[in-house]
Amino acid sequence: MLEIRLDGIGKRFIREWIIRDCSYALQSGNAYAIIGPNGSGKSSLAQIIAGYSTPTIGQISFKLTGENLAQEDVFKYLNYAAPYVELIEEFTLSELLDFHFKLKKPLSNLSKSDVVNLMRLENAASKEIRNFSSGMKQRLKIGLALTTVSELIILDEPTTNLDEAGVQWYLEIIQKFTPEKLLVVCSNQKREYEFCTEKLDLMNWK
Repeated sequence: MLEIRLDGIGKRFIREWIIRDCSYALQSGNAYAIIGPNGSGKSSLAQIIAGYSTPTIGQISFKLTGENLAQEDVFKYLNYAAPYVELIEEFTLSELLDFHFKLKKPLSNLSKSDVVNLMRLENAASKEIRNFSSGMKQRLKIGLALTTVSELIILDEPTTNLDEAGVQWYLEIIQKFTPEKLLVVCSNQKREYEFCTEKLDLMNWK
């Protein structure tokens, strides 16, 4: 079980405070929505939770099965998907999966072909990523995040570039693969996070 505690977190860019005095506790088995209008700091808070960014003030602490976890080690237990996350576009889908799963482990009951099928990309295994549509790339990012072993999954604006069928796919795959995870969804669209059990409204920390 992973536990993350935010104590008085604040983030400032130059002179502007994006987040102030945010205190919250997150733990495995729950789904958290970070909500707020554009520019409210959703991605900034997500990157702090992921250990990618440090707060200007306040403390963040991590515990894994009751033991302290260093911030620089959080990435080992994290999967992160967002529109701004880059893919290696020169790889084919098959090559990208081979590369990815050399670095991280797939869920034990899934083969590479299972992962391809789950992402609904079975006709694109030999296609270079640069030739994927934006929706295909988004399904690939979400699919990798959900089918790779991890304790923490962060999804920032997960249905960006997805059509209605893609949104339904997202909702179905979320329910299937995240029940025991610590899931964080950053969004200002209710359909992306309506299943979340807890909501962190960033307008409360301005």
